[in-house]
Amino acid sequence: MLKATVNNQTFEIQSDKTGISVNSQPFNWDMVEIKDGNFHILYNNRSFNAEVLEADYQTKSFLIQINKNQYTVSVKDRFDMLLDQMGMSNANTTKVNDLKAPMPGLIVDVKVQVGDSVKKGDTVLILEAMKMENVLKSAGDGKVKAIKVSAKQNVEKNQVLIEFE
Repeated sequence: MLKATVNNQTFEIQSDKTGISVNSQPFNWDMVEIKDGNFHILYNNRSFNAEVLEADYQTKSFLIQINKNQYTVSVKDRFDMLLDQMGMSNANTTKVNDLKAPMPGLIVDVKVQVGDSVKKGDTVLILEAMKMENVLKSAGDGKVKAIKVSAKQNVEKNQVLIEFE
């Protein structure tokens, strides 16, 4: 069984030999992938075009556009639901300790301040290396404890740039 939350509305999805059911009701549809991330769906004699705009497979969350309407979808499988029951639903959340320079370069801009909370994927600073600007993002959730660099400062590979709590 899966639980899918679509724009804050939850659905229970069951799949077995007889087919798919949503909230214990049979769900008959036909879906064909046209190209990567684009699908054509037939449901109740109606045609739909669907496109996956964003996909985060680690958190099982997606942004999907169907006929120009956008839907935020998050999915939980039986293991996720078991972790919820055991009170361990945040077990896969990554805690960040520090951000190190992936290569030598020049700090162009620092996008956070001490005390800011960051989520995984948030831009924290911009590093110029080999005439290219590299956006460095947070690898997980945390709070900025200290900023060890400033704009226009040269840094070495593996130098600590930002520390997190």
